[in-house]
Amino acid sequence: MRAFLLAGAAAAVVSAVPAMAGGLGDWSLQPWTASASNVSVSVGGQAQGTVFSAGQPAAASLNQTGVTGEAVLTTALQRDYDSGLTLSLKTAFEAYHDKLSADNYGGDLVQKVYAQAQTGLGRVELGMTDGAAYALSVTGPVVDGATSMDNSNATFFRDPSTGRAFTEIFSLNSAVESSLNYAKLSYYTPRLFGVQLGASYTPSEGKEVIPFLSNGPHIANRQKSIWEVAVSYSDYFGPVSVGLYGGIALAHADAKTAGHAGLTDWGFGSELDYNINDDIKLAFGGAYRHSNTYTFDINDAVAGRQTNSAHLSATLTDGPWILGGEYGDGTAEGLVGDPLIGVRGTQASVGYVFNANLQATLGWQQMRYSRDVGAFYNGAPRIRMDAAFFHLSLHV
Repeated sequence: MRAFLLAGAAAAVVSAVPAMAGGLGDWSLQPWTASASNVSVSVGGQAQGTVFSAGQPAAASLNQTGVTGEAVLTTALQRDYDSGLTLSLKTAFEAYHDKLSADNYGGDLVQKVYAQAQTGLGRVELGMTDGAAYALSVTGPVVDGATSMDNSNATFFRDPSTGRAFTEIFSLNSAVESSLNYAKLSYYTPRLFGVQLGASYTPSEGKEVIPFLSNGPHIANRQKSIWEVAVSYSDYFGPVSVGLYGGIALAHADAKTAGHAGLTDWGFGSELDYNINDDIKLAFGGAYRHSNTYTFDINDAVAGRQTNSAHLSATLTDGPWILGGEYGDGTAEGLVGDPLIGVRGTQASVGYVFNANLQATLGWQQMRYSRDVGAFYNGAPRIRMDAAFFHLSLHV
């Protein structure tokens, strides 16, 4: 019955979208900007919300509210010089999020604060921002990055034992992201013959904007001196475009406890796009990540153990419509006594791009978790959950 109702709702939404698009496609929003001489400032952001119907094992304390969302405010201060040098100060603040929607950096108010210098010899970044291995990552095409099962920013399942997102147990993430938004220094070369190189140095897990000012949290098994290198390749061959990426992050463990080690995190990915004609494009790709951190927790790097995540996806774009499918698989192996956790997910979704600012996505997602020790909140070592969702994303 639930599947029948959801199918009916999906048909109604899909049939209504073209009628709505006529009016919505006529407007657009631009970031607020102001300028004086060679200096400019802009303010933008993103708001997204999802209504969903989740099917997961019942529990007395399970919150069944089917709404989630978040909002992010971004700013940029930029100065251009006649020599071609551009200096920028960029920020991102997570103004709102709930327990099912949050950024990839722990849900803090301050997501990013960093300075950037762009020259003819490359780009330098200093501050709280992504590392090179994540910034250059290619993990396969998706209809909507926020609702993708891989490195998702919107989830649909709750763990009644904690009241938080169930995926916090172990989330699929096929891009190397161990340095998160810790303060760092990064350099990116210009893209020459399709190739771009990047490197980052993160001295600690500190978030004090300027690197070297803090040793980060004083906790056991913290990582220091995180080095990252990455390479990206993209080029066009007639109607086909190719994107490839590989990255690695290495670090030294401080205040180690038994069985723990320094960080080793590497991954690679690819995407192939084929323009069938001016309106229709077919894309497919995927990525794989391997780390010695249990469930990708940077403070739980384990000697002789591994966590991996794989992602495969494909999309078909026809004008404003995007149809896509995803498959994800991951395994987390920790110390003796930690459960071996496995997760497998599938997803199908269709999106409609109204204009440069607004996109709607309708989809279905299924996640299956397993463990070899203990049980989930349903009293079993295995759990299956599925959800149908409708997502709106507004970007300015």
